[in-house]
Amino acid sequence: MIDTFKKTMAGIAAAACFSVALSARADTELTMYYPVAVGGPLTQVVDGIVADFMAENPDIKVNAIYAGNYNDARIKALAALNSGEPAQLSVMFSIDIYELIEQDAIVAFDDIVSTDEEKAWLDSFYPSLMENGRTADKTWGIPFQRSTIVMYYNKDAFRAAGLDPENPPATWDELVDAGKKLTSADGSKWGVMIPSTGYPYWMFGALTMQNDQVLMNNAGDTTYFDAPATVEALEFWKALGSEHKVMPEGAIEWGTLRQNFLEGQTAIMWHSTGNLTAVKDNATFDFGVAMLPASKRRGTPTGGGNFYIFKQTSEEERVAAMKLIKFMTSPEQSAAWSIKTGYMGVSPAAYETQQLQDYVKEFPYAAVARDQLEFATAELSTFQTGRVRKALDDAIQAALTGAKSPAEALGEAQATADRLLQPYR
Repeated sequence: MIDTFKKTMAGIAAAACFSVALSARADTELTMYYPVAVGGPLTQVVDGIVADFMAENPDIKVNAIYAGNYNDARIKALAALNSGEPAQLSVMFSIDIYELIEQDAIVAFDDIVSTDEEKAWLDSFYPSLMENGRTADKTWGIPFQRSTIVMYYNKDAFRAAGLDPENPPATWDELVDAGKKLTSADGSKWGVMIPSTGYPYWMFGALTMQNDQVLMNNAGDTTYFDAPATVEALEFWKALGSEHKVMPEGAIEWGTLRQNFLEGQTAIMWHSTGNLTAVKDNATFDFGVAMLPASKRRGTPTGGGNFYIFKQTSEEERVAAMKLIKFMTSPEQSAAWSIKTGYMGVSPAAYETQQLQDYVKEFPYAAVARDQLEFATAELSTFQTGRVRKALDDAIQAALTGAKSPAEALGEAQATADRLLQPYR
């Protein structure tokens, strides 16, 4: 009798386990592409967040696919839409918004949310981060891996040069003065490096904003590449190498600059806050992080990637995608993401979590990018954004290498932008 009872109960337990296993099978499957722009173990971080989401939502399976850099992610996601096996959502450049709208590839979040709580959620993010996610009175992108450009500096090098390590350069003039003291005569150590490959227009957006000049209007149909303050900003960038001799002349590589900084080849670098945790974990010297210096004012463009939901999705997929996005941008997940990567928390609520409050108290530099939002502007984004951006990138390269004067190069870039954007005005 006892053996029979045990066998019966074992059978019931096995059946129950099988039933649970069946109920745990995903009812909805999502494919999500995402990029990595700064290197490091970000893929593992994303995979961990997605695994946590699926553990809480066993009815949703998420295939998170690392797609390369931002350009790669856009190309692969759009290719998938035309392949018959489209992704349902993707993290892509915040500046891809106009291209994605023009291709009728994405759906506005305003057309998905329905409850008052969801509508309030759309307004829960930092307004500066939403500038690249909203146009035509609708929200098209939700901030995720977002950044500003910050100034990393080697405090040990500052001390050796007789500079105050607690007072990094706050103006362009101070940057030049400090750079001269930090640069070795033999060129083995430079005072400052600003990357001019990868995303040169982004770095340039910081310089122009510091000179009180934006690069485009809010409608995405007009650029100001040849404005006097824009030309002055490029002249200053070029002069750091050609005149002041505090930076190498010519191109400085985006992808290797962090390593250059960690190896002591430059005392100051301008780079994404997305590098913060990697610098913190790998620097063998005392370092600091500061806001970018000012000319007429402080300034930086925001940067990084937003979540988008593609139009070729079913109602069930949109509901599931919304769940995933809300989970990955929740205050708790956003705080953990910021700590693990250096990207900023995307909402004020993220910085109200205990874990991020404790982290900022222990490591105050984790708040620099957030605090700099007070001086931030939208990243360059227009219709025909890829071609417009390339025209500006080419102009920057031509000026920095001495092939053309800043005024000539920017004048040509403006002419190209005017031709491309005229149909949208």
